[in-house]
Amino acid sequence: MKSSRKKQSTGGVPGRPSFPEGEAIRVVPMHHPAPTAIMAARLTYRGGALITAAQVFTVFWGNLWGTTATSSELIGKINKFFTDILVSPLVDQLAEYNVSGQKIEHGTFAGSKVLGSNAPVGSVTDSAIQAALKKWIAAKTIPPSGPDSLYFVYLDPGIVSIMGGGRSCQSYCGYHSSSGDINYAVMPYPGCAGCLGGLQLFDAMTATSSHELCEAITDPAPGTGWYDDTNGEIGDICAWNFKQISGYTVQLEWSNNENKCV
Repeated sequence: MKSSRKKQSTGGVPGRPSFPEGEAIRVVPMHHPAPTAIMAARLTYRGGALITAAQVFTVFWGNLWGTTATSSELIGKINKFFTDILVSPLVDQLAEYNVSGQKIEHGTFAGSKVLGSNAPVGSVTDSAIQAALKKWIAAKTIPPSGPDSLYFVYLDPGIVSIMGGGRSCQSYCGYHSSSGDINYAVMPYPGCAGCLGGLQLFDAMTATSSHELCEAITDPAPGTGWYDDTNGEIGDICAWNFKQISGYTVQLEWSNNENKCV
């Protein structure tokens, strides 16, 4: 579901995709060989809910996940990433965005499911992913949604994600959103140079996943939590700038306190 808050198109922001009027910035943009300088930014709180102790559940949706030793190993590595990163300094640094009654703390990895039923062929829209999540929850295929639940949906290689006016590997590499009380992130397989960004496959996946994790925690329904009208969310400002935490490649995130990406 689109953020109810209207904002300007992102077409005038260098290095970011252009989406229709009213579409909140909530994507990992494509990598550019010469990233533009980070613009002056200031996140402000819009009064909405935060995810205070993220419970991440991963869904690997497709006909290829788990069918080979390589794909099964990748599933295990991604799940281990969340187990480790949710109790790491990456989450600790988000504490500066605590608000009254909402204190951001360590989260937990809640589990994982490989689903091949009605898997996308060719492409999948955001509305189709929302419908699938609701169906899986109703059928108890995945855990019910709560205020701290965050579902990460990983797509098969070759499946194009379609959201707003953009397509994965053409204008973005991943996004997060909210539909009713369901908070989720969509992670297309990084099968193009613009989404690998010069990284190895797994590093590109953890980098993009960390971007969406921090954004979903601080701004679950895009534009209703911590947001900057010009630059977007906490991860948008620092896209394609990385560091190592707990042995993983993660993206830098914007700090209001330090006035820079940290």
